[in-house]
Amino acid sequence: MIIDKHFLPKDSESRQYKVWADSLCFKTGQNKNLPPYTIMMPPPNVTGRLHMGHALTFTIQDILIRYHRMRGFDVLWQAGTDHAGIATQMVVERQLEEKQQSRRALGRDQFLKKVWEWKEHSGGMIVEQLKRLGASADWSRERFTMDQGLSEAVTKVFVTLYHDGLIYRDKRLVNWDPKLQTAVSDLEVINKETKGKLYFIRYPYLNNPSQYIVVATTRPETLFGDVAVAINPDDSRYRKSVGQLLKLPLTDRHIPIIADAYSDPKKGSGAVKITPAHDFNDFEVGQRHQLQPINVFNEQAILNDQVPEKFIGLSREKARDLVLKELEQLGLLDHVEDHVLMIPVGDRSGVVIEPRLTDQWYVDTKKLVQPAIDAVKKGQVVFVPKHWEKVYFEWLENIQPWCISRQLWWGHQIPVWYGPDKKIFVAETEDQAKKLAFNYYKKDVSLKRDEDVLDTWFSSALWPFSTLGWPEQTADLKRYYPTDVLVTGFDIIFFWVARMVMMGLYFMKEMPFKTVYINALVRDQQGQKMSKTKGNIIDPIDLIDKYGTDALRFALASQAVPGQDIKLSEERVEGHRNFVTKIWNAARFCQMNECVFEADFQIKSVQSPINQWILSHLSTVIEEATAALNSYRFHDAAQILYQFVWSRFCDWYLELAKPLLLDAQPQMQQETRKTVAWVFNHILRLLHPSMPFVTEELWQHFSKGKQLLISAKWPEPLQLKNDTQAIEDVDFIIDLIAHIRSIRTEMNVPAGATPAISVLIADAKQWQRLDSYLPIIKRLARVEKIERVTNTLNERQISHSVLRNVSLFIHLQGVLDIQAESSRLSKESMRNGQEIEKLTGKLANEQFLAKADEDVVTEVKEKLSAAEEKQKKILQALQRIQNLAL
Repeated sequence: MIIDKHFLPKDSESRQYKVWADSLCFKTGQNKNLPPYTIMMPPPNVTGRLHMGHALTFTIQDILIRYHRMRGFDVLWQAGTDHAGIATQMVVERQLEEKQQSRRALGRDQFLKKVWEWKEHSGGMIVEQLKRLGASADWSRERFTMDQGLSEAVTKVFVTLYHDGLIYRDKRLVNWDPKLQTAVSDLEVINKETKGKLYFIRYPYLNNPSQYIVVATTRPETLFGDVAVAINPDDSRYRKSVGQLLKLPLTDRHIPIIADAYSDPKKGSGAVKITPAHDFNDFEVGQRHQLQPINVFNEQAILNDQVPEKFIGLSREKARDLVLKELEQLGLLDHVEDHVLMIPVGDRSGVVIEPRLTDQWYVDTKKLVQPAIDAVKKGQVVFVPKHWEKVYFEWLENIQPWCISRQLWWGHQIPVWYGPDKKIFVAETEDQAKKLAFNYYKKDVSLKRDEDVLDTWFSSALWPFSTLGWPEQTADLKRYYPTDVLVTGFDIIFFWVARMVMMGLYFMKEMPFKTVYINALVRDQQGQKMSKTKGNIIDPIDLIDKYGTDALRFALASQAVPGQDIKLSEERVEGHRNFVTKIWNAARFCQMNECVFEADFQIKSVQSPINQWILSHLSTVIEEATAALNSYRFHDAAQILYQFVWSRFCDWYLELAKPLLLDAQPQMQQETRKTVAWVFNHILRLLHPSMPFVTEELWQHFSKGKQLLISAKWPEPLQLKNDTQAIEDVDFIIDLIAHIRSIRTEMNVPAGATPAISVLIADAKQWQRLDSYLPIIKRLARVEKIERVTNTLNERQISHSVLRNVSLFIHLQGVLDIQAESSRLSKESMRNGQEIEKLTGKLANEQFLAKADEDVVTEVKEKLSAAEEKQKKILQALQRIQNLAL
């Protein structure tokens, strides 16, 4: 039965995915004799929805998993989700607010019960969306960063690192979110460029109040926390003032002038206020000079009792206004300048982040970092593209202590208990902590557990081995660790990749993965980063609904050039939907021509040059696509297959094969049917990793249910006995037809016109070989007749062209309106020339080059190159037309 005329992705995708799942095709460990191949899925947030970045990274991972499954590996794509501490807590807190409730009113236990209820019923939507993307992970092994096994691993790691002297408690500056009232990581802070002010404030000398030093600041409201004013030791203006005391405005305190290279003489006034409790750079200065920090904000970023009474209880904004007003009244506000500055904003809360001095738990990463650096330098792990190694090294060589505590309730509660005198007891369970306390106090005492939870990245850092059963030495851990490749984004090389390396080396004594593939950023078609504010976000689910999963996956894979961002447009996805249609139509052609795949077909016995030609190119494509996937060149693999399937197989081979299928001798008909089916069978296998749904759908029609494509073998290069000359002849015939078609297009020859062609070939044998293909050439090039001549033709209205060692003379008498065509080409050349002039002018404009993004400049260069190539073809066609008129 012939398949339907149209492929309907919505009908096919859910059905095929269920077939795969029910057939246990995703199941890991079914054959332990196969070599293992492991990818750890970067666990998406349980609160998340599939975005285009997810679509790219999970498509790449699934291509690798399906490819290696077909190559005969026991594949494990370890699936799971992250508890996403802040994001998840915010979701549930918003739900409570809608009911006029709060987490603090509920209490910790009841609140956490609500979070677990939400997680079970509403969390994990992204997993279902990943299934729609075709992700072929073993979902029966799905893990969650707060399930029992992983939680035990997290506790074990914390306790071990603490007793090894690598985790400690310290008072340091952190990114503090006043709305969420917790420390947040750098990754959760967005720096926004803002037009603000630079305030120049006079700080009077204590021993000479009529004299003052001017200090420039963007945050006058923090002056109550000032402990010094710093000047550069090389700044001759202030050198004599070092060591003198200043009267701190609006207070009764005095502060010293210190010399520190942090102060830049070229910025502001050259003197800066040092507020260690509210600025990261100031904190470092304060430590160098042993200055005692003063914290002037509470958890909500409201001024506390460390400030004069009239300022207590004011928000940062109101405090700034009042401070400026008071300074102006006292004549201490020197002047104000417009200033562009970066404001840190919490990506979850949307409020300005406050650097805040708090007691937190830290990992002493400096003691873990060197093995992680050495491992990459020794090639134990390879980055693709390689230039990301430099970013990895830069981050690790400048590493700071890792703040791992968060003031939340949802997450892994820190396994620390405090005695009556605040003595710390670190243990894996409360019972163990009580035993430690009893040994210390020699009696039973009441212990209070630390209320903070661990940074989400702490549990994620253990993902490659905690998901395999560690700390138990499981069979899975032995078989699947270390993993083969990690696919992730550049923005978390430090936050996740480096930390997995450090933890893997410390606890497993081996790198957690052998290769780190850093995928590109998916931008819009203009090369701009997608964002809600720009309104240019492309929803992958919308594209799947409209064009099908295969079209989206192939569009992403075909642009996945290592180190180069992707410019995605709906039109590109639509174009690959057309590719899906092309494959579907090719399948219908196979069925209508009774092309049935036979596994025992002896391809070495093929006689037809046309059939030999397609098999030879298929073998080359298998080698090239395999090499591309092995080296993570997904774009090359996609383009190789696209060109072969669309151009060589569909556009050329099937057209060349039609006479053999219809008019040839029965033996040749049978050979051609088997060849068509053989090649199409291999096409489905080659395309399956990137286009799983349409290929599986067609495979089941052609394999008669004997085997699912997902479990089929990846093609090996073919063992052929080729007639090299015959294959070269077919290549030449195709080039000849394409050349004639190109001239027809350039010269605007009407589609219905069938001009005659004269061919000048010196080699008689070459003409004899060409002669047998004349009917095909006439049909596909749409020409009336082809004749051989022995001399060059110089008659008017003959277009002369040369292809290799063959001269072509296309007779255009009565076919073209020479004058009209010459006029059309001249106008087109003028329009295109104006475009070239405009683009050239842009690239010659220094202001444009200085201000425009690199992507924009690249796009202009690409447009110029395309316009110049177009102009070259227009001028060639115009020359031909003008020659006809001579």
